[in-house]
Amino acid sequence: MSYAIEVSGEANPLSLPILYRTLTAAASSDPQQIKSSAQQLQNWEKQSGYYSSLQSIFVDVSLPVEVRHLCIIQLKNGIDKYWRKTAPNAIKKEEKDLIRSRSVESGTNEPDHRLALQNALMLAKVIRYEYPLEWPDAVSSIVSNLRQASQPDGNPLRLTRALLILLEVIKELSTARIQRTRTSLQAASLEVLQVLGKIYLDKVQTWMTFFHQGGSDEGGAINSVEQSLLALRVLRRLLIAGWDSPNRSNEFKELWNLLSIHLKDMLSMALQESSSLHENVRRLVGKHLRQIAKLHVNLAKAHPSGFALLPSSVELVSTYWNLVHQFGETYGSRSFTAPGPGIAQSGDDIDQSIPIPEYLSLRGLLLLRACVKMVFNPAQTFRYQQAQDKEEKAQSRQIIKESILTESFAQAAMQTLVSRFFVFTQRDLGDWEDQPEEWERREEGEDDTWEFSIRPCAEKLFIELVLNYKEQLVQPLLSVFQNVANLQNKDILQKDSVYGAIGLAASVLEEKLDFDLFLRNTLARESQTDQPGCGILKRRIAIVLGQWLPVKDKLDRPLVYQIFQHLLDKNIPSNDLVVRITAGKQLKNVIIPFDFRFEQFEPFATTILHRLVALIEEVELNETKLALLNTLLVLIQSVEGKIAPFADQIISVLAPLWEQAGTEFLLKQSILGILSSLISAVRDESRKYHALLIPLIDNSVDVNSETRIYMLEDALDLWINILQQTPSTAVSGVIPLVPHLLPMLEVGSDTLRKALEITETYVYLAPAQMLVSASVVLAPLTTLLKGSKREVTGLVLSIVELLMQSALHLGGSEALTSFISQLVELNFLQTILVGLRGAHEAHQTTGPNRAKTWLDVLVETDYYSILARIALASPNLFIDAVKVAAPALPNEPFETTISWILSEWFRHLDNISHPEKKKLSCLAVTTLLQTGQPWITVRLQELMTVWTEVVVELYDNDERKDDCLVYGDVESMKGANETAEQEGQRKLMFADPVHRFDLKPFIREHLQQAIIACGGNEAFQEKWVVNVDKDVLSEFSKLGIF
Repeated sequence: MSYAIEVSGEANPLSLPILYRTLTAAASSDPQQIKSSAQQLQNWEKQSGYYSSLQSIFVDVSLPVEVRHLCIIQLKNGIDKYWRKTAPNAIKKEEKDLIRSRSVESGTNEPDHRLALQNALMLAKVIRYEYPLEWPDAVSSIVSNLRQASQPDGNPLRLTRALLILLEVIKELSTARIQRTRTSLQAASLEVLQVLGKIYLDKVQTWMTFFHQGGSDEGGAINSVEQSLLALRVLRRLLIAGWDSPNRSNEFKELWNLLSIHLKDMLSMALQESSSLHENVRRLVGKHLRQIAKLHVNLAKAHPSGFALLPSSVELVSTYWNLVHQFGETYGSRSFTAPGPGIAQSGDDIDQSIPIPEYLSLRGLLLLRACVKMVFNPAQTFRYQQAQDKEEKAQSRQIIKESILTESFAQAAMQTLVSRFFVFTQRDLGDWEDQPEEWERREEGEDDTWEFSIRPCAEKLFIELVLNYKEQLVQPLLSVFQNVANLQNKDILQKDSVYGAIGLAASVLEEKLDFDLFLRNTLARESQTDQPGCGILKRRIAIVLGQWLPVKDKLDRPLVYQIFQHLLDKNIPSNDLVVRITAGKQLKNVIIPFDFRFEQFEPFATTILHRLVALIEEVELNETKLALLNTLLVLIQSVEGKIAPFADQIISVLAPLWEQAGTEFLLKQSILGILSSLISAVRDESRKYHALLIPLIDNSVDVNSETRIYMLEDALDLWINILQQTPSTAVSGVIPLVPHLLPMLEVGSDTLRKALEITETYVYLAPAQMLVSASVVLAPLTTLLKGSKREVTGLVLSIVELLMQSALHLGGSEALTSFISQLVELNFLQTILVGLRGAHEAHQTTGPNRAKTWLDVLVETDYYSILARIALASPNLFIDAVKVAAPALPNEPFETTISWILSEWFRHLDNISHPEKKKLSCLAVTTLLQTGQPWITVRLQELMTVWTEVVVELYDNDERKDDCLVYGDVESMKGANETAEQEGQRKLMFADPVHRFDLKPFIREHLQQAIIACGGNEAFQEKWVVNVDKDVLSEFSKLGIF
């Protein structure tokens, strides 16, 4: 029967029958039923009893598996959303108790493995939230259940399910970051180990006895293999997370010894060719070995001291090294032959598909690397260490160094690694031929995939040995190199492995090896060869050069560039895709070094760039494109303006590549980065690319664009660079982007700073257009002024000050008056006055309980710079602006307002360190003398003090006759390739009174006006000068102004 639910979720009360019908519909194949029932389930999520009802249906094993599976999935997902107490619509305690009470038992009895796994995952999430505070006996109850299921008469299914539950719980608890959870797990670890260890031992003995001595219960033996494997998986995680010092636990050491014995016994079973074991059994035994090997490596990494001090650890490492050495005898190709087909695998597939000998050898290399790091680069810890901890750490390092990492071992290990494991296998060569891009990407991968492959892992171990045994390994390595590195030696695979070692050890060998001689006499010639398999050597040459040039100076760089030019040539048959991709990637390392000089690179630039760009077009993998684009970016940044002749060619490739990228946003981000650097390099020539670039920016920063979240930051960088390089003749092309700035001028925006920088640039580029829409821009700026950090506030005030200067410069006092009106309407000036008032009041208090102001010293300087611009333009406009903005300060007459403004201003002038801003304030307060008002003339002593201080700073020696901040003709400082932004900066700078007025004559003129307004010199002396301190007057008189 079909149940179609058409009504909304709120119309259906929650009950088990209705819930069951809804789940049945959701599990059907009818899209309409699935959609409507999914909505119904979503509506029920917040209702009390929903999740316990889901569990009630799940625990009924008579119901269809599909419905029960949907129940447990819904329940598991609900735990993440609503189990926390602080979550909105959190599950109530009574319902939690009911879910917990049924989880363990239902999971133990679940016949379907898929459902049992989901239940275990759900239960593990619950325990992570509840254990140990809300559910202190969670682990104990699972262990008790496990103990009962492991009895001789117990149900094998219950034991398997109990082990599965414990596995997921230990997994979850071992990854917890809360120390309380980890400590509680460690407290319960011994109890778990005792029960779990017995189960593991019993099951292993059962199946080992059967397979060695025979018997009639083959099904029981195979079941025991599976159960012992599951128990071992739990043990592997428990032993790592359950003890901080495993060497101090007798139970741990007992199991450790047992696992060491099992390693040898199972290894002989898994590798014995004449064994009569069924392939499935052999596979399960191999999985046991993988788990044991993982335990050894993980313990050495997580608890290095404990690992070294455990019994038989030294013998264990030696066992692994013997496996490595034996496997090396058969690893790799002994000569180059035509490659056969390869098999490309990744991730977990790699881990499971690797044959047991190779897998154990790989783990052996990882274990040896952990030992090297244990001795020479021990992990630092913030955990308090007792004296015993420190003693054990020193003892463990001594044991490993003296018993394992001896000098003779280091030499033997290096020889084995280079001669056996640096060599390509036939599978490698087959993958090279079949999947060149994928193979190259995997070989040069910089992530942790090296842990899944023998050769990259061997390279990591080799580097560790060479760095820590320089004196012992350098000469043997050079001896091998000298025997191999000659043109007569035709063994390509041997050369590849030895050259690889020389490249990896570049930082150690730079003073020991005459690499320049090797480059001239050997590498240059071998890069030109075309014998079978020479592509292997060519690839290695590119890598070695990329490794040596960053560490070795005074090399023949033109020769290196010639080699790369040759390796990038597609017309040479041996330069296959792998060779050219490798050369393209390594070119970045060749160009990056600080001693790069374009004149050396110039003869090869055209050809290399052409071939690199063509290679970017040819490759298919996005990862490869990204790497080659990164090389192109480095090349552009290195040659800077000299890239201009190649800009058209680069743009011609990037444009279609952008379209091809589709939703590959990493690729698009890389393209934007290259375009940004290219625009900076070609400067004013960038205008011819505006038609292409402006739409890219428009699409990337538009609030309605789906790509904005991925592309915004890189698009802003490109936007800034375009604005900075735009010539005055092309300004109109960038104006349409201005509206996109407004949504970004919000408090808390991640791109706020860049948006402010762009806004500031626009003021220089197109001041008239920005003034027309000033009110639109000022509104968000006013909001930012009220609640932002100092650096943001500084940018906001800088933009407003520039707009004021532009208004005065372009439209005179009338335009400035209009602009000030907008500042008042938007409460911008009111915000400034309120901030200054708070600072003034705070500065009137002293002592330990003095008031504090939120106004930063630098922000206060910027506040007064805004007021100074108004006063300097027109004292009357300043007075009117203060009067209009004063209502923000209730019940305060103008005389009171102007009094504290000037008091705080004169006080703050001592704190202004920026010469231009200090002169600006000095000019402003001097201009106020024009008013003839007593509130300014009464401050003659403060004025004279400021005048004396600023004049002394600006006329910095006796010979100087003019103000050092006054510049010459506006056209005299025009640059040869001046951009529109630079032109705007220059014109505003020369129009600025700070750079236009000589301070001494300015003071003299305004002081004379004040004297005349007072009725003459005698009256001025009697009324105002008489109140000036004699020392202040004396110092001011020395300036020759008064």
